[in-house]
Amino acid sequence: MAEAMGLRERKKFETGLRIWRTAVRLFTERGFDDVSVAEIAEQSDVSKMTVFNYFGSKEELLFAPIREHFADAARAIRERPPGESAVAAVKRQFVEAVEARDPSVGVTDDPYAYQVRRIIEETPALLARARLLALGGGDELVEALREGGGDELRARVAAGLLTAARNSLIAQIKEQMLAGVPVDEVAGEAVRAAGTAFAMVENGLGDYGARPGPEGTPRD
Repeated sequence: MAEAMGLRERKKFETGLRIWRTAVRLFTERGFDDVSVAEIAEQSDVSKMTVFNYFGSKEELLFAPIREHFADAARAIRERPPGESAVAAVKRQFVEAVEARDPSVGVTDDPYAYQVRRIIEETPALLARARLLALGGGDELVEALREGGGDELRARVAAGLLTAARNSLIAQIKEQMLAGVPVDEVAGEAVRAAGTAFAMVENGLGDYGARPGPEGTPRD
């Protein structure tokens, strides 16, 4: 990214990245609540005001790079070409992210991506904010599905299923990455799993999970 920028933009990008990485390192070492913006500024070799100019608040140091991704599914719906279904659009966006090794879906060997996730999960205030952002992303997905006059109930059910499929896939990716599975292997499995997960959304649950009768056999 930096290589495609002009000198001024590149320097600005590099300064922001240095501040962000310094913050993540300090939060990882000592905990989010025990690190001040002044300390981040000092170790980043910038002023405290510069930190706020780039990120606005200490919380935004973590959420700025990931905020937009809470609306990825809604964006996939709104940007889909004519004739592409909602399920196909969300699946395509997810698979493209996996193939690009995008940290937003967890398929990355960048340690900072998992450090950020860990900091959020271990800090109650940040976890609460992440959940609010996720709820906002879900509401935006419903709105995207309703554009053009869609029924609200169907849109909410569809949004719930699409979100569950994405979240389940990302959870599986996280589990495999933390287990030390090579990133390329994780990516290949994620693409295959996406086919299964989104097929369930597209085809409906049908008789999945149906309880067998006395003489029946269990169903997958």
